[in-house]
Amino acid sequence: MASVSCVLLLAGCARASRQDSLRDTRLQYTPQVNKVDVVVLEHRPFSHETIANGHLTASRRSPVSFRGAGVISEISVSNGQWVSEGTVMARLEDTDKRMSLESSRLVLDKAELDLYTDLAGLGYPARDTMSVPKDILAVAKMRSGYTGAQISLRQAQLELDATVLRAPFSGKVADLAYKSHNATGSDPFCTLVDDRSYDVEFNVFESELPYISKGKTVRVSPFSRNAESRTGTISSVNPTIDSNGQILVKASVKGDSGLMDGMNVRVTAESTDADMLVVPKSAVVIRDNLEVLFRYSMGHAEWVYVHTLAANSGEYAVEANSERSAHLAAGDTVIVSGNLNLADGSTVSLRQ
Repeated sequence: MASVSCVLLLAGCARASRQDSLRDTRLQYTPQVNKVDVVVLEHRPFSHETIANGHLTASRRSPVSFRGAGVISEISVSNGQWVSEGTVMARLEDTDKRMSLESSRLVLDKAELDLYTDLAGLGYPARDTMSVPKDILAVAKMRSGYTGAQISLRQAQLELDATVLRAPFSGKVADLAYKSHNATGSDPFCTLVDDRSYDVEFNVFESELPYISKGKTVRVSPFSRNAESRTGTISSVNPTIDSNGQILVKASVKGDSGLMDGMNVRVTAESTDADMLVVPKSAVVIRDNLEVLFRYSMGHAEWVYVHTLAANSGEYAVEANSERSAHLAAGDTVIVSGNLNLADGSTVSLRQ
């Protein structure tokens, strides 16, 4: 009997110990309280951003070629060099052109003598064409070959002038591949690029057209790291929509050392909408594949379904999702951080 009593006593002690342990565990447990940051919702202007990829083209860019074929005798420029309008860039061998010009002058001189001889035979004073009637003078010039000789001289002068290649406008020399003594071919001698200003072309979707119009300001940023943005102005909006539902937009931006012809850039067009409910992007999370935010109320998080109406780099313009019977108004306190793991009714406290 004594042994049975000992066993029962030990079992009772073990049971009491387990109950004490469970009681201690319950005493140590406290509900999880999420630390959150909040903002008070208000109606205010919302800056809508339309972001697109664009392509820079110098406002003036043109291939430059000799007007005739020949062998290059002199090159006066190099790639990257700035040249002013009219600057001599290169010359062709011109010996034959100079000889043709001199020959044409001699032919004209001979024709002029024949002209004066014909007029003298008609009784007009020597070398005096002012007293000759216009119709008689015209016939005499044709008969003597004077008119044809004048045309040949002008043609010879043009051909000689064509051996000199001048810059048609001010700009930088690019794509120069020819060398002295090379024969000119079908390829341009070089490309001239006036990079003091650029055109940037980009596409926007049809839904973004209300935020795009001629004269509005855009920001143009190269994709290179830490590149600064430049301010430009929309110069044209194409009045048609392509098969992808996009519209071609062109803007102009002032050139500088950080931009290059052909560069890919990011274009940001901004437009302001008034009187919208605006929250930081961090306030909106996804639950059940729908957009929600959490309203703070007396230490708890209330789940509110919303629609995001517009977005920029840091904010959303939102409205309550009426299909889910949600309500949202100015003056509501909205949780903007610590909300990733919240559920409807979660206990929260404000960060100090």
